[in-house]
Amino acid sequence: MKMRSSKKNHLEGVAMKSQEASDSENNLPSSMKSENEGVKNSREYPEPEQKEENMEMRKSVQEGELQSKNNGVDEPLAMGPVLDLSKLQQLSFSDLQVKAAEYQIENPGLMRKHEVIFEILRRNAQRNGAIYGGGVLEILPEGYGFLRSEAYNYFPCQEDVYVSPALIRKFGLKKGNLVSGPIRPPKEKERYFSLLQVEKIENEEPEKIRGRIIFDNLTPIFPNRRIFLEGKSGDLSMRVMDLVTPIGFGQRGLIVAPPRTGKTVLIQKIANAITENHPDAHLIILLVDERPEEVTDMERSVRGEVISSTFDETPERHVQVAEMVIERAKRMAENKIDVVILLDSLTRLARAYNTLQPHSGKILTGGVDANALQKPRRFFATARNLEEGGSVTIIATALIDTGSKMDDVIFEEFKGTGNMELHLDRALVDKRIYPAINIPKSGTRREELLYHPDELIRIHVLRRALSSVPPIEAMELLLERLKKTKNNVEFLLSMNLKE
Repeated sequence: MKMRSSKKNHLEGVAMKSQEASDSENNLPSSMKSENEGVKNSREYPEPEQKEENMEMRKSVQEGELQSKNNGVDEPLAMGPVLDLSKLQQLSFSDLQVKAAEYQIENPGLMRKHEVIFEILRRNAQRNGAIYGGGVLEILPEGYGFLRSEAYNYFPCQEDVYVSPALIRKFGLKKGNLVSGPIRPPKEKERYFSLLQVEKIENEEPEKIRGRIIFDNLTPIFPNRRIFLEGKSGDLSMRVMDLVTPIGFGQRGLIVAPPRTGKTVLIQKIANAITENHPDAHLIILLVDERPEEVTDMERSVRGEVISSTFDETPERHVQVAEMVIERAKRMAENKIDVVILLDSLTRLARAYNTLQPHSGKILTGGVDANALQKPRRFFATARNLEEGGSVTIIATALIDTGSKMDDVIFEEFKGTGNMELHLDRALVDKRIYPAINIPKSGTRREELLYHPDELIRIHVLRRALSSVPPIEAMELLLERLKKTKNNVEFLLSMNLKE
């Protein structure tokens, strides 16, 4: 004990002498300071009797402490590993456990994924490692924002990155922007990581984004670039849609469907056809108030961005995820990207808006508030083809014949707002005829902008022939003729125009 106390007194004496030397040096003339600086630099290495203290310092650095002392002089620590928050969020939980073991995190299996990622980032910061993060910006009414992750369906979570109002104003950020840059861990009494600097906006330099026109100032025009659904597999559902209801970039389409008529399967086939024939288009499948198993099936069967809010979530959550998706689509359209949103379903989204709408005193049939459908109508109206480049395409399902007056009122409100309607028929499903498309009721406005002139003539002949028979027989006849040909071109060329 005496040896330790004497050693401690010796170290304190050395520290006091160095402090006195630094104080006296400040009072010296400038000509003499350079000589003292040379002496000071020559003493930066530890003395032999300070080996024990130096070993303690090394141990503290290895344990992640950011404090290093050597005769009262701070030394910078070596840079630790660089971590990307977005890549961590995309890892499976098993891969994340392996990563947690590298940072000596105990029992990561008992923690939620958000907590494991948060702890990895915190310990990486303690090791003086850099952290980069990114996500889709959501701006709250208070003026600040957070970077939400697509991997978590834009759901607020523990590792979301805080964006200050100053950064939002400086770079002119808008809700839905994809933002990335270096971040720092939360300080004392803080809960979230903070964005230090904006390095990329929409994967480009911030200076390149400033001159772009906002979405509301762009010019909407009719769809004139066709989305081909017929693929190499020759799926009959997609071939029928190409003939009956052609789709273009910027289409605003409704799939009107009674229960159990195959609308979800049809959405899957449309998604796979778009990814096959138009890989440059950005596909988003938005599932609102759906069953969890359907979300899993969609994620596994579709090569696109699947964003969901299942039926066990609150109406606030349904609305939040839908608004994040539509704002993200606007920002991409401003960058001249073709975005396709497949929404299932518009009816349930409208129900969520109706639940959150303050009562205005004007209630329509079925319990729908008179002002409740304004926001979902604005969501649907976002779909448009832009003259300056880019487009937003929305194909949404609308439920009918559910036994709910509210669903019928919602459909009537949206009827006529789209420029494409595809009606599914329960009578066809009862006879196990798929796709259960009611041909006379289905169609696309200004289809002449999407068809080749020769193709349009043959489509008109086909329409006249099918309109003369009932819907069930018309669908059976069309499917029978399609099965005899390999593709729609061969089918149309085989038609007799004199019929």
